[in-house]
Amino acid sequence: MTTLVSAWTGARKRLEAAGIDSPAIDARLLLEVAADVTRTHIVTDPHRELTPEQDATFDDYLARRERREPVSHIIGRKGFWKIMLGVNAHVLTPRPDTEVIVDLVLAAYPEERRFSFLDLGVGSGAIALAILAERPHAKALGIDISEEALAVARDNAANLGLDKHLALLRGDWTEGMAEASFDLVVSNPPYIASEEIATLDPEVRDHEPRLALDGGPDGLDAYRQLAPVCLRVLRPDGLLAFEIGHTQAEAVSAILKDAGAEDIRVHCDLAARDRVVTAAKKPLGNPFPNR
Repeated sequence: MTTLVSAWTGARKRLEAAGIDSPAIDARLLLEVAADVTRTHIVTDPHRELTPEQDATFDDYLARRERREPVSHIIGRKGFWKIMLGVNAHVLTPRPDTEVIVDLVLAAYPEERRFSFLDLGVGSGAIALAILAERPHAKALGIDISEEALAVARDNAANLGLDKHLALLRGDWTEGMAEASFDLVVSNPPYIASEEIATLDPEVRDHEPRLALDGGPDGLDAYRQLAPVCLRVLRPDGLLAFEIGHTQAEAVSAILKDAGAEDIRVHCDLAARDRVVTAAKKPLGNPFPNR
């Protein structure tokens, strides 16, 4: 019979042979779900036997991972900030880099403040729900052009008990919205140049929605569309925060400046790469402390 420790050890070797970057971690995550155990069980009860059904499920998971399907798609969930989100092939898998936006927003909006914000390209709901989980007086509207993505965000909001704080609509950016409607706009838009998509890791290139990746010939199409419309729906003193590719800070800043934004700032992720550009509808000092 297969035990937890033998399953994990064999899986790690199998994924390593397949060229997976993090074979030990991936093997453990897949085993936890397939065998309905935790990391603690694997450490403290390593000789627990898997049932035949669990063994078969684990083997299927490993085969899918060998084909470079993301772990998050196989197990159907991904942690982001302090929350757990359901994910699938219709949404981007949330990444730690995107948490920079959450960090900046929380620094700018104290817990007791009431504010409304817009999340454009809401996807799984990662950004909006992470903010709402920390700011009980906030309300958000998430917009996405994909009905399938909205279904994922809707389930996540309900599972986190935040569905009364997050409204979701299918739409094309801010089309049809009134001027000066929100205190804050956040977005992680598609920003990869079209020709670069073929060079991405298979987990991204083959399994994540191209609609959420392809930023046009130079990767900047979404920012050109977003800059003027975001400023239109922001209230006076409103703020916006865009995730960017790490080489795009200068270009995105210039797009925002041309659209009339002020107080434009670039913020780095934990790897010291440019990751988020923030701006204001009018001068505000510095609501987003430098990282």
